[in-house]
Amino acid sequence: MMRYLEYDFLASKNLQNFDNWVTVFGEKQTDWELAPAGNKFKERTRIANYTGMPELMSMFKQIADIRTADTMKLDVPEHEVKVVNVEATEFQQELVQELSERADVVNQGGIDPTEDNMLKITSDGRKLGLDPRLIDPSFEDNPNTKLNKCVENVLRIHKETEADRLTQIIFCDLGVPHKSGTAEQENADGEEKSAAEQDSLEEECDFCVYDDIKKKLIAGGVPESEIAYIHDAKTEKQKSELFEKVRTGEIRVLLGSTAKMGTGTNVQNKLIAVHDLDIPWRPADLEQRAGRIIRQGNENPNVEIYRYVTKGTFDAYSYQTLEKKQRFISQIMTSKDPGTMMRKCEDVDQQALSFAEIKALCTGDERIKEKLMLDNEVKELQALVSDHTNTIYEMQDKVARFPEQEKRLLTALDNLKADRKHLRTLPIDPETKLPVFKITIDGKEYTERREAANAFEKAALKLCKQYDTPVKLGEFQGFPLTVTVNSNWKGGGMIAELSGAYPHSVKLGENFLGNLRRMENALYKIDTKISDVQAELARLRVDFAEAEKIISEPFPQEQELKDKEDRLKTLTEELNKAAAEAKKNAPKKEKTCYFALAKLKKEAMKRRTQGKGKDKTEEKKPQGDSID
Repeated sequence: MMRYLEYDFLASKNLQNFDNWVTVFGEKQTDWELAPAGNKFKERTRIANYTGMPELMSMFKQIADIRTADTMKLDVPEHEVKVVNVEATEFQQELVQELSERADVVNQGGIDPTEDNMLKITSDGRKLGLDPRLIDPSFEDNPNTKLNKCVENVLRIHKETEADRLTQIIFCDLGVPHKSGTAEQENADGEEKSAAEQDSLEEECDFCVYDDIKKKLIAGGVPESEIAYIHDAKTEKQKSELFEKVRTGEIRVLLGSTAKMGTGTNVQNKLIAVHDLDIPWRPADLEQRAGRIIRQGNENPNVEIYRYVTKGTFDAYSYQTLEKKQRFISQIMTSKDPGTMMRKCEDVDQQALSFAEIKALCTGDERIKEKLMLDNEVKELQALVSDHTNTIYEMQDKVARFPEQEKRLLTALDNLKADRKHLRTLPIDPETKLPVFKITIDGKEYTERREAANAFEKAALKLCKQYDTPVKLGEFQGFPLTVTVNSNWKGGGMIAELSGAYPHSVKLGENFLGNLRRMENALYKIDTKISDVQAELARLRVDFAEAEKIISEPFPQEQELKDKEDRLKTLTEELNKAAAEAKKNAPKKEKTCYFALAKLKKEAMKRRTQGKGKDKTEEKKPQGDSID
């Protein structure tokens, strides 16, 4: 957006190219991750942190006027978020344990990534947290799942608000209704999909959550005519008609996905409750869901948002991920003054659980995650210790070289001052305010420049084959003049040196009149040389003091490393002991393979479907005599 809207400003700061911009405001991190196809690993560089946030946001706010809900003071209803915590059923716990075993195999490299990987495990974990039937429709329908708890709440609210015909929305991105036709048929009217629909993360499964909820609502007394799916409205006209029915209370329960029922869904008039049955990946999705009810035009002064969480499953992780992402976004999209912002914020772009997180969720033992995180932190700190040690060695070398370097610079400074003292004794030309021109070549003195240039050129050309040997040609302003011809022309060609207390070197060109000017500059700008040496000496002394300081200071995170190493050792001992006791006391139990069986069922069903299609094709194929 900055490049699009303030290109000239970025160009003035040399930040118009992404590489330059990200070098200033981003910190890159390279890791190995699974390729999209799931069949190999590749190295990928991501932006790990954004830095210089106050400066970045000051630049961004030249073109962006950020308004957040806290500054708008809109006339919207008060809302209460009710988190419905549901205990995992015994069957769900078995499935979670099986996910743990799958994670072990993946982590140990015991399976091809195309067969199973952390992303697939995460996806299955999300499904079983909602309802195990999303894995296999033949699994049990336990009344204690969060899907059934949601149905109970919808039925209760439906009866309580019957008189006012208030409405409810159920959001679910998993197990959405199957498409009734091809994409061509669905878009035959020319309607274009919205950006949200094109970027949708909704997922069809063999088990349809929507149909199950509808069946149970009807069984609970809700008329079928009062229940609708957003997926049944294919066109904008159909959506408008559906939304009008919800606004008037003719439709009282609307089911839909975040993409299809997000931006542009104005059904808030009688909306009393929103149910977040599953957990989206993006904070914007959760915000869009809440935005359907916390909206101007809602007749209800107080509304409710229900969020359903199955304990001991991946639901907790999903909300934790949303929190991390929202914390990052909130640091950017804020109405606060840029000067009050943190200097750095961490980017979050991860949808698959790590092995540590899966194990911690599956076992219910947060110590596992803590141990694996400590492993990484201790390794990072140990790497920092190594860097610190190398820095100490570098600083020690710098300190050891300092006396000799300081002596060299002090000598150079004294010699330059001696040469300046000599120059100040020379007679001054009243017109040029510079010393009167005088040069001696091969024993003859010249005061006229052109004549001197010709003599200098003839003398220098005689030296063309005397390579790498300084030859004295005379004097210039009282300084001995020697010329050296380098055998390697790229090494400098012909070099003149005015040997005072300090050697003043000049690279000679083809124009010897110009060469005389160069030699004058080499001498008459002696004050600049003195300033440069003084500055170099000052830098050397500052670097020396800084090096001594670094050497004297211990590793700044030494105590942190010690504490984490101690904690890691303790945790490892505790977990090893707990694992040994668990193994010793664990009852003999057959290993479950529910996910593998579900996969086999799907493959068998697919083969049968393909076989039926093939049979039909063969039936329709014309025979030879019919062609005749």
